[in-house]
Amino acid sequence: MPSTPIETVAVLGAGHGGCAATADLTARGYRVRLHARREATLVPLREAGGVTARGVQEGTFQAETMTTDVAEAIRSADLIMLVVPSHAHEPYAEILAGLIDGSVPILLNPGHTGGAFNFMRALRQAGFKRDVKVAETVSLTYITRMEGPATVGIYSYTKNQRLAALPATHNDEMFELVHPVYPETVRASNVLETGLANLNAVFHPPGMIMNAGWIERTDGGFMFYKDGITDSVGRTTKVVDDERIAIAKALDIPWISFLDSFLRAGLTTEAAHATGSIARACEASEPNKTLKSPPSLDHRYIHEDVGYGLVPFTGFGDLAGTPAPTMRAIIELTSAATGIDYARDGLTLEKMGIAGMTIEQLRRYVETGSS
Repeated sequence: MPSTPIETVAVLGAGHGGCAATADLTARGYRVRLHARREATLVPLREAGGVTARGVQEGTFQAETMTTDVAEAIRSADLIMLVVPSHAHEPYAEILAGLIDGSVPILLNPGHTGGAFNFMRALRQAGFKRDVKVAETVSLTYITRMEGPATVGIYSYTKNQRLAALPATHNDEMFELVHPVYPETVRASNVLETGLANLNAVFHPPGMIMNAGWIERTDGGFMFYKDGITDSVGRTTKVVDDERIAIAKALDIPWISFLDSFLRAGLTTEAAHATGSIARACEASEPNKTLKSPPSLDHRYIHEDVGYGLVPFTGFGDLAGTPAPTMRAIIELTSAATGIDYARDGLTLEKMGIAGMTIEQLRRYVETGSS
C-alpha cells in the first residue's frame, strides 16, 4: 500500500469533468490545484469565488490554486489527475515530461481507449525516461455537465468504475491509492480491459451519425439518450458492441456487455435492462435524462468517441485479426460527414506505440512494461 494517502490533487483540465472534480474533492476535504489551458476559462470561476456545484455536492467550492501554469498546478500534489478529452493526453504528456520526476502518480480520468498507451508513448518521446506510475479509469468518474461558466451539475458518480495501471505491475498500488479518493473504482486486469470497456465509443457514434439531420436541424434540441437512442440506433449499437466483444475475446481480455455495463454503472434500471434493449435502457437512464444532444457534429461525441474510441478499437481488431465492419462503416460515414479522416488522424496503433506488436508482445507490454 502507498505510505502516504492522497491529500492534494492537481486537476489538469477545467471543463465539466475538471470542475466536477474540483467541487467534489474540495467538498470531501481534499486540496485541489486546478489547471486550465486558457485564462478565459478561469475568469468566471474567479469571479464566482470558485466552482458552484449542483447535485451530489451543493455549494461553491474554491480550489487552493487556479492557474494556467502546469508547473504551479502540480506543485506539492500527491496525485496528478488529467481530466481532459483524449486528444489532450499527448500535449499534457509533452509538458509534464519536463516537469515531473516520476515520484507523483498520474491518473487519466478518463483514459477511454488507449489513453495510457498514448500518454506513455508521448511522455517517452518527449524525453522522460524515468519510471512513473500511470493509471486510467474507463470513463469519467462523474455524470456531469457544465450548466454555466462557473456552475457544474454533478448528477451522479459513475459506479463500478474500472481502473488499471500501465504496466499492470502497478495495479494494486494505484488501486489502493485511488480507491479512497474514488470509492466506486474497481480493479481491472490491465489497460486493455479498461480500453475495451469504453461504452461511450459504443453508443455515442451511432447516436450521433444516425441522428445527424435532427441534430443539425434543431441545434441539438432534443434529449440525446432519452430521445435519440431509438430502436434502430440501439440495434446498431448492439452490433458495434458485439464487434467490441469479439475483439476482447480474441485478445483474451475480460469483457462485459454494453447492457450489463450500463446497469453496473448505475445508468439504467433493472427493468429496462431485463428487456434486452439498449434503446429501453437509455430511455430509462435517470442520470442521463436531462442531457441534451450536442448542437452539431463538431463535438467530443464524434471527435473523441470516433477518433479515440472506434479507431483504436479497430486497431486492436487488426492486431487480433478480428474484423469490425460496422465500426469501420461508422468511421467512414463520420469522416464523410465531417471532412475529417479519423482513420488517419485518430488514435492509431502507431500513436499508441504498439504498432507491429504480436498479441503476445502486447500482453507482455501491458503486464510488465516491456515488449
